Amino acid sequence: MQYFDTAGSDLIASTPRDYNPSPTNFLPRVQNVTVRKWALQIHELWLELTRKVSPSVAMHPEKHTLVPLNCSVVVPGARFKEVYYWDSYWVIKGLLVSGMTETAQGIVENLMELVERYGFVPNGARVYYENRSQPPLLSQMIRAVYTKTRDLTLLKRSLPILLKEYAFWTSAPHEVRVRDHKGEEHRLSRFWGHWNSPRPESFTIDINVTQGMNKTRAAHLYHDIATAAESGWDFSSRWMEDQQNMETLRTSMIIPVDLNVFLFQMEKNIEYFGKILVNQIVETRFANAAKDRYRAIQRILWSRKNGQWFDAWLSYDECSLSETNKRTVVVYEWVQKRLTYASNFVPLWAGVLPKGDVRKERVVEALRTSGLIQSASVATSLRNTGQQWDFPNAWAPLVDMVIEGLDASGLTRGRSMAREISRDWLRSNFVAYQQVGKMIEKYDATSCGKIGGVGEYNPQTGFGWSNGVVLSLLQKYGWPADEPMFCPEPLS
Repeated sequence: MQYFDTAGSDLIASTPRDYNPSPTNFLPRVQNVTVRKWALQIHELWLELTRKVSPSVAMHPEKHTLVPLNCSVVVPGARFKEVYYWDSYWVIKGLLVSGMTETAQGIVENLMELVERYGFVPNGARVYYENRSQPPLLSQMIRAVYTKTRDLTLLKRSLPILLKEYAFWTSAPHEVRVRDHKGEEHRLSRFWGHWNSPRPESFTIDINVTQGMNKTRAAHLYHDIATAAESGWDFSSRWMEDQQNMETLRTSMIIPVDLNVFLFQMEKNIEYFGKILVNQIVETRFANAAKDRYRAIQRILWSRKNGQWFDAWLSYDECSLSETNKRTVVVYEWVQKRLTYASNFVPLWAGVLPKGDVRKERVVEALRTSGLIQSASVATSLRNTGQQWDFPNAWAPLVDMVIEGLDASGLTRGRSMAREISRDWLRSNFVAYQQVGKMIEKYDATSCGKIGGVGEYNPQTGFGWSNGVVLSLLQKYGWPADEPMFCPEPLS
């Protein structure tokens, strides 16, 4: 190690100023002593995951890949020694339960600083992530912090920054034009990594995937690999033409359900911020933008027959276009591939269907009968491909969005399902914690207490978004004093 520092040495330990080992009014609905002790152990993990960027990073940027940030950062854990974009939303949810509002707002400040620097939030705070973003949840983070603080200064500072990020996601090549079956033109967005080489952070892995390919085909695949990384779902059968092999990734030619409902949510949030700030121009603009996107989502992605939303696959091969032709306006042909993924139900969480919409009943029933709801949680997909964003893995952010969406449906069955899934998820997290003494990145949806596996790296501990979801679910549902938290006996 003569010429290299130890991995992670560019971050230094930092005790959050707002950390309290016994927070005021912490999880009042958790009556069980054992569960409360576990929750306090998770709360204490914020000390382990909070860091400050070393001053040497800003002083000698040529010696570091880390991007300097002013406020404290909360890393996911284990191999992930930097801030990640969409992870931060569920970290913030947990911090707010822990009464750590200042730390939560610091995360938002860091992400806004990145938008000011790059025009978007990179995948993570490393220079080699500058070629892509991640699911755009910054506006939702800002809304969560604002709901807690009512800090108008935060909204005033955030508005121009959100407009900049919105432009990134709603301009080419992210935004595409499509026509519905009635011939009406719509605009929706896709993921698009600005990269066509092996990822620096996974160089040898990517090289192995493209062995035997010519340079052109390899470059196309490298681009779709980077694009899948932008989606947060790296990797999944969802992006594969044959639903099995990495060589068939077509991520950049897919209009994803979740990305577009995240953008719908961003539009509604900016509309809300504009209203609070008495900015009628912004309020009106984004009210109209949300209406347009809602119409596009329902015309292109909604399946009335199946009671859910499906990704749309673009049939025009943009990879064959020259740089000159890429500047021309292309209206894509498309097809719905009616494949089952947890992302099909994210629109329920994002509030795409208005209050009282009868279609919510169909969505809840479609989820109930989808096969995704397993004995221990919600599986990411129904296909077991050896990729980590597939069966049988269950991930905290998807589980949280499914639960919150079901609860927000306002339906008795939806709320009952939400509570049941929450209890299964909490039990599985708790039992796994008792076994290994750690919170884990992902779990097995089919077996209570079993850690998730497969993918391009080993299961990681820490873990930011898992911690945040457990704390927020315990805040929402609590746990009775007389009910032990253990895995139910399997049915004989």
